[in-house]
Amino acid sequence: MITNRRSLLLSCTALALTVLAGCATTPAPTNVVDTAARTPQLSTLNRLLGESGLAETLRGAGPFTVFAPSDEAFKAVPAKTMAELAANKDLLKSVLTYHVVPGKVMAADAKNGNVKTVQGANLAVAKAGTFVTVEDALVTNADVAATNGVVHIIDKVLMPPKR
Repeated sequence: MITNRRSLLLSCTALALTVLAGCATTPAPTNVVDTAARTPQLSTLNRLLGESGLAETLRGAGPFTVFAPSDEAFKAVPAKTMAELAANKDLLKSVLTYHVVPGKVMAADAKNGNVKTVQGANLAVAKAGTFVTVEDALVTNADVAATNGVVHIIDKVLMPPKR
């Protein structure tokens, strides 16, 4: 009987440690900037948010909806354009804030029409079934939750209209 109790105790202890280990690896919710930083496919966006000075703003209360271009989307931007963004912080801020909408809009709540960006211009959003597009970009990973909004990963970098 002692052997059975000892086996039961060891099994319960092993189970408890497994559960605790699983809890420890689940990241706590974070703001949209830190969420982007934790997402491997958003490393370019994360770097540019820091360089532009927008990271602190987007760590604020929000809520924000961020249409976050993937690293692959940034690779498709011509080198000349990326160099121009690197050299002109105001232009970089304009491009990045064109990807941010005030409020928290989950993919299921997206409606066809225009939404005003933090940059000031409108973005055309369209939804067909479970597919959501923003201008000519497709949302490839929707509803990445953050404490101050939501991040939707898109497959293109959006350029604001010339003023």
